[in-house]
Amino acid sequence: MISRAVVVPAGRGVELAGELVLPSRARAVVLFAHGSGSSRHSPRNRKVAQALHGVGLGTLLMDLLTEEEAREDEITRGYRFDIPLLGGRLVAAIDWLAEREETRNLLVALFGASTGAAAALVAAAERPARVLTVVSRGGRPDLAEGALEAVRAPVLLIVGGRDLEVMRLNEDAARRLRVPCTVHVVSGATHLFEEPGALETVADAARQWCADHVRAASGD
Repeated sequence: MISRAVVVPAGRGVELAGELVLPSRARAVVLFAHGSGSSRHSPRNRKVAQALHGVGLGTLLMDLLTEEEAREDEITRGYRFDIPLLGGRLVAAIDWLAEREETRNLLVALFGASTGAAAALVAAAERPARVLTVVSRGGRPDLAEGALEAVRAPVLLIVGGRDLEVMRLNEDAARRLRVPCTVHVVSGATHLFEEPGALETVADAARQWCADHVRAASGD
């Protein structure tokens, strides 16, 4: 397994820190988009990433903001809801993966949490030929606005059974999507999936969904 720190260029002189992990003979890489106020060090996303490694899927966990932007966002909260900006940075990461020798032939899936899910859907709409599927954990797909109708990849929306407002927003988004979409409700879970076994359920669902779509795309 290859694991290395990387720097992802995101245009206009912006460089974003990331961590790329590629199991041997990986056929796909899952690009993570963290939620509000988080980073590539998100323990929840890292746990999901470990589950994906177990079925031979690579992962790229990256910051969506520079260190300076993150410090400013802690005060103003101005960047975390700038979905066009965050989506654009995911698009830059998708393009960067397409340019690297070790990843250019790999399928790409997106995993977004909270506001990162909206950014992932925007990026999927921008790069339909590159994105295999999108998975959302406790996401805010409503913030993707007009991008929902332009998404061409199947979508898995994972929500907590006790996260009622976010569940409603996900169900509304599922009706707007024009692609195969599943809403997976984790019984008894709240927004951060902190309940015993909840995050494991998320990881299992994401792992199965991504593995199934990689197999289907590979003709297995």
